[in-house]
Amino acid sequence: MAEFISPESLPEVIESFGKERVFLALDGPSAAGKTTLAKALAGRFGWTLLHMDDFFLRPEQRTAERYATPGGNVDYERFLQEVLEPLHAGREAAYRPLDCRTLTLALPVSVQPGSVMLAEGAYACHPSLWELFDLHLFLPVDPVVQRERILRRNGKRAEMFFSRWIPLEQAYFEAFDLPARCDYILTS
Repeated sequence: MAEFISPESLPEVIESFGKERVFLALDGPSAAGKTTLAKALAGRFGWTLLHMDDFFLRPEQRTAERYATPGGNVDYERFLQEVLEPLHAGREAAYRPLDCRTLTLALPVSVQPGSVMLAEGAYACHPSLWELFDLHLFLPVDPVVQRERILRRNGKRAEMFFSRWIPLEQAYFEAFDLPARCDYILTS
């Protein structure tokens, strides 16, 4: 069962690993505040930030079979190959993030290995990636707060979150018992 911890306690937990490079995965529902929290932590502590939103499926990958697999709507294979494997080897990672508005790959992005690598976003704790992270974090959100945030953030596109993306996230969380399986559940 995951323990509850405040985000401010993370540096102490990371230090306890005694490793040159520590990999964190921060997962949770849409509009939980994962990106906002991760940006704040990365800015405050100088951590390297990786976004799972850069790896949603391209149009040609969006098949019924892929969506039927819990966690299948993220290109975890590409994230693993282009980002995690090079960074684990101490090499620069280079990838082309998905532009969610145009559904095309944007210009290449380079990432240097840092002492703390924080991957944030839904599906960061995907089973295919699990072993490459030292610490697994889950950020929950109250469903009422989530709905308000999505309506404010996504406007006309909010209905797609409610009818499509949130049910896919829920199926993934349930299939892998994610909140309980993570090392920590973050508190605000």
